[in-house]
Amino acid sequence: MTLARHMRTHTGEKPYKCDQCDYSAAQKYDLENHRIIHTGDKPYMCSVCGFMTAHKSNLAKHMRTHTGEKPYKCDHCDYAAALKSALNQHQAKHTGDKRFLCNECGFRTTRKSHLTRHMMTHTGDKPYKCDQCDYSAALKSHLDQHLTKHTGEKPIMCDKCGYRTAYQSDFSRHMRTHTGENPYKCDQCDYSAVQKRQLDKHLAKHTDEKP
Repeated sequence: MTLARHMRTHTGEKPYKCDQCDYSAAQKYDLENHRIIHTGDKPYMCSVCGFMTAHKSNLAKHMRTHTGEKPYKCDHCDYAAALKSALNQHQAKHTGDKRFLCNECGFRTTRKSHLTRHMMTHTGDKPYKCDQCDYSAALKSHLDQHLTKHTGEKPIMCDKCGYRTAYQSDFSRHMRTHTGENPYKCDQCDYSAVQKRQLDKHLAKHTDEKP
């Protein structure tokens, strides 16, 4: 980095302007990365499952889902994650940090993305439409997952046993069968479960409910 470029980090000068929106950047590289939002270009592709992304760093992160590499370690327990965002989410379970608040109903969460999704329940906005049925979604990621029902595609694969799924949430649950992680704890006894529905079923034994 030249001295001139370095100094912009202190002065706040952003000479590189996007010609399609109000975004500006201190470095040309950042502007080029930003423009991908407008072009939709995704030049980096996973050779294992076909996942495509606009950024090389995202592809490197994605590849960990195939290799099983988990460089991010929790300093409270034995948990390890392939992505830093996943570790942050996990560590919030230890700290109870739920700083993102919904002003409509008081819902709190540890992640801004979860609050964004939650807010859709108030606005009802579902701009992403399926071109094969009447389904619509608030988030593009939800539409992408829905489309796999039409195509039958299951791009996410477990490298330990070959299990395949279209859903990241299913994959996360499946991986717990290998790691032995039981994140859902009963507050009345020592029972813990891999999935929330298993804990709900167990809790019925304490309350004598018969769903």
